[in-house]
Amino acid sequence: MRESEFRTGVIKPIECFKEGWEAIKPHYWLLFAITLIGMLIGGFSFYILLGAMVCGIFVCYFRALDGQEVAIEDLFKGFEYFWPGLILTAIIVLPGFILFGLMYAPLVIATMGGSVLSQDEFLALLSGFIVVELIFAIIMACLHTLVMFSYPLIVDRKLSAFRAIIVSSKAVLKNLKGVAGLWVASFVAAIAGYLALCVGVYFVIPVIFAANIAAYRKVFPRLEVQMDGPPPPDSYEAA
Repeated sequence: MRESEFRTGVIKPIECFKEGWEAIKPHYWLLFAITLIGMLIGGFSFYILLGAMVCGIFVCYFRALDGQEVAIEDLFKGFEYFWPGLILTAIIVLPGFILFGLMYAPLVIATMGGSVLSQDEFLALLSGFIVVELIFAIIMACLHTLVMFSYPLIVDRKLSAFRAIIVSSKAVLKNLKGVAGLWVASFVAAIAGYLALCVGVYFVIPVIFAANIAAYRKVFPRLEVQMDGPPPPDSYEAA
């Protein structure tokens, strides 16, 4: 199997959640801490280290999924993928900042200019914000869905940021039904976490990470693993 080959029609959302949970259950609290530390470091570094931290988080989850021991220092193995992680993070994050700036620029300009908006002008501006925010949310959701396998591909198959985006996008589009089901299941899990006094969502994040890694491994089997009964030839695609 080549680095860019992937399987199709293999994502079953509930099965992914079950497999992911079984894999991380012995390491749950350690992975919870690793995920929290990684995200905090990424945030406090103004996203400069976010790519490396996300790659390091995936290193840890891959080890758990493969039945290996997990250690907190595995998080910092993400620095081995610093540049592709940084480039990928910039590609994902910058469009959001640009769209956010364009969306609120009129309000900032009007405020700095001392303009006083009438009620009709304010309502028109507010309606425009709502429409733009909705469009923005849809665009970002689509972008994040297409690149959902990009960080794992950088770690697992040592792809460059741009190559990982291309392969991830093709794999997502070829497995759209399963990916959509996984997204819905993740959304329901996140909402359940929010209902648990809001803080519960933080405890659900490792499970969502694990489910996504389980889905990734179904689409992108380990390169060195030889399967006893290979799937039909048309179940593989090459990006």
